[in-house]
Amino acid sequence: MSAAAETAAERTAVPALLAISDRRTLGISDRPNPADAWAAWLAELAADGVPALQLREKDLDDRALFDLALATRRALPPPFRLLVNGRPDVALAAAADGVHLPAAGLPTAAVAGRFGALLAVGRSTHAVAEVAAARDAGAAYVTFGPVWPTPGKERYGAAKGVDGADGLAAACALGLPVIALGGVTMPERVAEAAAAGAAGVAGIRAFQDPRLRRELVAAAREAFAGRLPGGAPAGM
Repeated sequence: MSAAAETAAERTAVPALLAISDRRTLGISDRPNPADAWAAWLAELAADGVPALQLREKDLDDRALFDLALATRRALPPPFRLLVNGRPDVALAAAADGVHLPAAGLPTAAVAGRFGALLAVGRSTHAVAEVAAARDAGAAYVTFGPVWPTPGKERYGAAKGVDGADGLAAACALGLPVIALGGVTMPERVAEAAAAGAAGVAGIRAFQDPRLRRELVAAAREAFAGRLPGGAPAGM
């Protein structure tokens, strides 16, 4: 495989674990030196074996988001994978690996058609029909959920669960890599997601708690065998 082909394969592969950032619930914005606190959290993610981060800081203006994305990229060079929420321009400018489109964000087809050769394009979905639409529009992967009950996701209706016509297993059966999101608050749910066919799991608060984060990494190494090896952080 050529170097260019290897780069493309790495970029479009899907992480077994995806941390999603939220400075507010992490408490970073309130600390005396928020930049140092952010760098410390990133270092903890990498040291624990988390392979990927979605930068999701919707309160930041354009320049502040770019600065944070660039600082994150420099702190976590490849093979760690960095995705920027909603902004393909910021993702490209900061040398990120992908862009994650919110459910109400830019059209998948337009972004994938314009930037898909340079960025992995993902999409947030909350129903099996949305997964099918993202697949047909050229998404590289989707997040799907909430699979289990989780704070702040009530507007998307009841938790989807693993089984049923609109559950995780049905979403995974559509042939597009699916990352299970929502309520991944115990390591047992990593195994449940993998058994349903998920390519990985994602969360916000789960990756802010050091004990739970390490338990999830250990569970993912077993559930997604070969995709999250021990030692240094695995690639996406």
